[in-house]
Amino acid sequence: MEELRSQVLDLARLLDYQQGSVVSRELLSLKTGTLTVFAFDKDQGLSEHTAPFDATVLGVEGSAEITISGTPHTVRPGELIIMPAHQPHALKAIEPFKMLLIMIRT
Repeated sequence: MEELRSQVLDLARLLDYQQGSVVSRELLSLKTGTLTVFAFDKDQGLSEHTAPFDATVLGVEGSAEITISGTPHTVRPGELIIMPAHQPHALKAIEPFKMLLIMIRT
C-alpha cells in the first residue's frame, strides 16, 4: 500500500468489474481506519450487517441501493452516504457500481 501514497489515484480505474462478482482493493489500512475501493457487478452486493463504527460510502461509478435500518437510498457518482454505527445496512448494485468505503474507527 505504500506505493499508493503521495500520488493522485483515479478511483474508477483502480479496479475492473468481474462478471457476477464483487471485487475490492484496500488502499489504506491503519489502526484508526481503512480506505477500500469496491467494484460490484450489476445485482451484486453486500448482505445486511452492522459495524461498531460509522462507515461512509462515496459513489464513484454507476448506482447502488444502500438500505440503512430498512430505508433504501440510491447512491450515484459523487454522492456520499454515512451508515451509522450499530444500524443494519446492506448494498445492492442497480447497475455496475464502484465506490470508496471509508471506515474511521476513532
